[in-house]
Amino acid sequence: MDGTILVTGGTGILGRQVIADLKRAGREVRNLARSADGPYQGDLVTGQGVAAAAEGVSTVVHLASKPPGKTDVQAARNLLSALAPGTHVVYISIVGVDRHPYSYYQVKHAVEQMVEASGLPYTILRTTQFHDFMASLCRTMTKSPIVPVPLGWAAQPIAISEVSAQLVTLAMGDPAGRVADMGGPQVLSFREMVELYLAAEGRKKPVVELLVPGRVSKAFRSGYQLAPEHAVGRITFQEFLRGGVPASSYFRKA
Repeated sequence: MDGTILVTGGTGILGRQVIADLKRAGREVRNLARSADGPYQGDLVTGQGVAAAAEGVSTVVHLASKPPGKTDVQAARNLLSALAPGTHVVYISIVGVDRHPYSYYQVKHAVEQMVEASGLPYTILRTTQFHDFMASLCRTMTKSPIVPVPLGWAAQPIAISEVSAQLVTLAMGDPAGRVADMGGPQVLSFREMVELYLAAEGRKKPVVELLVPGRVSKAFRSGYQLAPEHAVGRITFQEFLRGGVPASSYFRKA
């Protein structure tokens, strides 16, 4: 598909990569974000500036999200209502949101359902957790002298650059509905990720696995957030960390 592409959340770590990749592909891009420079500054939650940013675009890549997601549904509602008929909506979601009871995942699933019911052509991509996100979790967990990690929890980290490349391909293509999930190359336990993180920083600490009660923990132990059958990513978590442990938190960048 040709035409201008609007990216929401373009100041986040994924959004910046997507915008750069779209521009390298020769596409005209608008960045809709509260902190964006230029004419398309806006607020999806209040609706301010959304209609102006969406005017005349052919495709929207909807990346804006703010965990724990309290405003995500309202933001999606304002965005979808501002789009002209026929606008292609590309939405980034998370593997397992239709089965997982974690509240943020349930919000992501609710937005998926809104996109599907909007009457607009759409593409939804679910991915596993980003390397940067897992590194930030590891940073938080390794602050104490003894590192507690949840027993039985695992992740399948994937590189943001690989997710961005797929989103750009989808945004420049025809609407495809819900496409195949996208997972990183390895499923790693939280213990394994923490140990890789500590090794990358040249530190050693005892790691203790603790059983976390509750249905959310049970869902993480069940692996609903994993997609081992779609391990299409190539860059491993260890290779990511070899590039340098991120100096700032993923949560501050996003």
